[in-house]
Amino acid sequence: MVCVNRTETKLAVLGQGYVGLPLAMRAVQVGHDVVGFDVAPDRIKRLTAGESYVEDISSEILASALESKRYLPSSEPKALAGFDVGVITVPTPLREGNPDLSYIESAASMLARYLRPGACVILESTTYPGTTEELVGPMLEEGSGLTVGTDFHLGYSPERIDPGNPDWALANTPKVVSGVDAASLAAVQGFYDTIVERTVPVSTPKEAELTKLLENTFRHVNIALVNELAMFANDLGIDIWEAIDAASTKPFGYLRFTPGPGVGGHCLPIDPSYLSWRVRRRLGHSFRFVELANDVNDHMPDYVVRRLVGALNRQKKAMNGSRILLLGLAYKKNTSDDRESPAVVVAQRLLELGAEVRAADPHVIEEHVDRRVVRVDATPEELAAADVVVLLTDHDAFDFDAVAGHATYVFDTRRRLSGEHVEHL
Repeated sequence: MVCVNRTETKLAVLGQGYVGLPLAMRAVQVGHDVVGFDVAPDRIKRLTAGESYVEDISSEILASALESKRYLPSSEPKALAGFDVGVITVPTPLREGNPDLSYIESAASMLARYLRPGACVILESTTYPGTTEELVGPMLEEGSGLTVGTDFHLGYSPERIDPGNPDWALANTPKVVSGVDAASLAAVQGFYDTIVERTVPVSTPKEAELTKLLENTFRHVNIALVNELAMFANDLGIDIWEAIDAASTKPFGYLRFTPGPGVGGHCLPIDPSYLSWRVRRRLGHSFRFVELANDVNDHMPDYVVRRLVGALNRQKKAMNGSRILLLGLAYKKNTSDDRESPAVVVAQRLLELGAEVRAADPHVIEEHVDRRVVRVDATPEELAAADVVVLLTDHDAFDFDAVAGHATYVFDTRRRLSGEHVEHL
């Protein structure tokens, strides 16, 4: 029994954020009928009006999906009825250091009410190994009265969305797929074969779940390495950026990672902790690499603030009362995603020290930022009036020549600028 044996199917995508909305749009493009479900009424209102809030999905793409009549944004659970494939793309945050799977539980419970024989459920949300088989499967069985593997299919396929990446999107990024049994794997792979150019099957959902955590832990640990090197190199009077450029000329055995003000987004600050939590919970051991990387990356915003305090001291100025202009609040360039953004933490630390904090970001909307942070544009007047300009997110929309030309002192955490008054992380 394979749940996807034709090009067109009714797809329910639970969660219409950075992962779920691109999946929904791609599915519409290849001919599926899609219900884009989200519990946030504001999101559904904006989607219904053809207004996209995800940079990778233009309002034109959304409008085309709506006009096709194959995309229905909804916050009504009954809209899920009759689904052939249900994909869960909801958040998995940390709460006091522990995984919060309440969104997955809610989504699984909702799908269970409308689950029918032959249907297929796929989890995409990042989580610890075992979630699909030990949590989602039993919840679907309990809520539907059906049996996984016999009556319906179940699998896991980790999301690999990279917001703002101009080269790698959903369709051309290889998709890891898995199922709880051979028939489920065939069903999951059959669906994604209609969505992406290449699927990569693995033995069980646990391997697929670990794949996602491995990818992000690899990045997290290597970023922590260069962040710590950057701090020590500065104290030793060494240009870490020049060393990184030189190391990057080696054509084998080296991958380039660069320092910054910290890590952000849903993945790096959170995903490795899911793996660390699972290892400690099941095996009683600490995952030392992850915990060390967490410690280094979590404290990078504090290091940035210490460097700013030192820079002001050299100018015989106190942080209290100084005018600080932050360039960028998103965790990543050219996106509006400020989830877990180190720039937001830097702003909070500066406010606590009494600084007058202003921020320019053409992507991040005002409602996501502390009201004490004055939102401005990076005009020549704002740049010149600041005691310190801090480049935290190097959006291409910024005029970097103007920044270097008008600011009296710039602390550049991304090495995007050069000049007499520019200091690098």
